[in-house]
Amino acid sequence: MTATAPATARGFGPAYAQLRAAQKTSKGAPAYSLYVNRPLGRVLAAAAFQVGLTPNQVTGLSALATFSGIIWLAAGSPTWLTGVGVCLLLVLGYALDSADGQLARLRGGGSPAGEWLDHMFDAAKNAMLHLAVLVIAFRHFDLALGWLLVPIGFTVVTAVMFFGMLLNDFLARVHRAQHDLPAPPKEGSTPLRTLMKIPADYGVLCLVFLALGAPLVFSTLYALLGLGTLGYLALALPKWFRDVKALDVPAGRVSA
Repeated sequence: MTATAPATARGFGPAYAQLRAAQKTSKGAPAYSLYVNRPLGRVLAAAAFQVGLTPNQVTGLSALATFSGIIWLAAGSPTWLTGVGVCLLLVLGYALDSADGQLARLRGGGSPAGEWLDHMFDAAKNAMLHLAVLVIAFRHFDLALGWLLVPIGFTVVTAVMFFGMLLNDFLARVHRAQHDLPAPPKEGSTPLRTLMKIPADYGVLCLVFLALGAPLVFSTLYALLGLGTLGYLALALPKWFRDVKALDVPAGRVSA
């Protein structure tokens, strides 16, 4: 999180407007995250600002909602009630996860400790959610045992993708700091680009749990989403490697 000017907003409306005006770049944001989650997070951030919550406290609320949904999923049965409840808790947790960063900007900037806490929570949730699917599938789904490899594989793919994104960003920031380079210009996302990233959109994964009451439908949608995420990772890895390799090129050198 980068520091910004201290907040000047007073009241929910001005705080919301200030957040909207200071919206961060949409580069790399998939459709649900861009068009649904960030606006929800903006509302929650403005509300949290009014009651005096800190970004870390909002991160804690996000973890509470998300982990409550994950525990319900693992301990419950595949009913419509469980599916709706899990979905709502995950959606709320995801919106609060967006709100903590927006609140930090509204209050004048975040901190390394806050960024660390946010990323550690994301890493835990990414693994635990798919393991919870594994548990409920093993306990209740009338499917071939081979299907259990799907949530296991989804866990691996999600972990590699999350770590890869963080590592590329970290290495790029270190490179800019070492060579005193400015941050790259912000780039927006086109509607086509955001739609192409739907398989890797955590918000879409949250919505899939609405079908939990129909295990065959849920398992099919979940498997398709996992396959799509794997495809996205397969396309992203070569690009990420090229981006990191480009950091080795001496300044001023032009490739042939």
